[in-house]
Amino acid sequence: MIPEYLISETPFWLKEEGLFSEIVLSSRVRIARNLEDTFFVQRASADILQETMEKIKESILNMKNIRSFIYMGSLNPVERQFLMERRIVSHDIVEKVKYAGVGISNDEKAGVMVNEEDHIRIYGIMPGLNFTEAYESADDIDNFISKELDIAYDKEFGYLTACPTNVGTGMRASVLIHLPALVLTKEIDKALRSFSQMGYLIRGLYGEGTQVQGNMFQITNQRTLGISEEKIIQNLSKMVRELINYELNAREILVKNAKYEVEDKIWRAYAILSSARLLTSEEVINLASAVRFGIGLGIITSIPIKTLNKLLVLTQPAHIQIIFEKNMHAEERDITRAEFVRKILSGGENG
Repeated sequence: MIPEYLISETPFWLKEEGLFSEIVLSSRVRIARNLEDTFFVQRASADILQETMEKIKESILNMKNIRSFIYMGSLNPVERQFLMERRIVSHDIVEKVKYAGVGISNDEKAGVMVNEEDHIRIYGIMPGLNFTEAYESADDIDNFISKELDIAYDKEFGYLTACPTNVGTGMRASVLIHLPALVLTKEIDKALRSFSQMGYLIRGLYGEGTQVQGNMFQITNQRTLGISEEKIIQNLSKMVRELINYELNAREILVKNAKYEVEDKIWRAYAILSSARLLTSEEVINLASAVRFGIGLGIITSIPIKTLNKLLVLTQPAHIQIIFEKNMHAEERDITRAEFVRKILSGGENG
């Protein structure tokens, strides 16, 4: 079962705002580690995977800030989807149910996925552009685990991982960024091309293998070998700041050249969100993107950014079913979601 606090409490990265929070939803750092003298997940037998999970679980539960550990195999499909929508687990781990698990910290600022692609995948997540604190949250867990367990490390190559692209620091930093003006001005491909040329990966809302929705892109570093954690963060932060300026310039152009068209798009989206009786999760993401854009332009002033953040996650299919404690077919979810959105926008749902 999903712990009650995950249902009743809003995670820190959703309920607080950070630097450039209208454009940057979150900053995330992920650290990959493997146990020494233990087969990687892909080659390990069921017995080894089970033993590995129990060993790592015992270690991380000794940490004061780890609140709970969840066996993925103990959850039904909707509950597993809930964790992915929450960005607690990856799409990959949802498919590797039987011998996988996740430890979750207080406020959901950090966590540890066990037996995903690697034995250990630690993550830290913060609102806005804030890689430093996201890294500190993950690094604290990494340091603790490294004292308790023998981690696979090579003096020449660094930390050993299942995928060669993660060898070295084993660290990936990623940002979830909202770029509606670059999409509307058709400058998005040009803007993101420089990231690709510099070796960064462009992904969808939930990372690898997921689609771009609501003008939101996830950008992450690809290189981990021969570069320090600090340099990875420094380089990506610099690139993201340049992209933010590119987005802000595109917004100025739109307001100058298509002011009424932009305002109409924003207010239509707000009207639908606040009055619709049927809403799909995809519609919420796309409409909320326009409203978020309106907040950034100063057109809408009555809704805080954190309310839009909540809409992004709490209205997803698994969240709707778990929050309302009921398995629902698609139309029933759409009816319930629309009512829930109206309640949130009216200030009736504090999360």
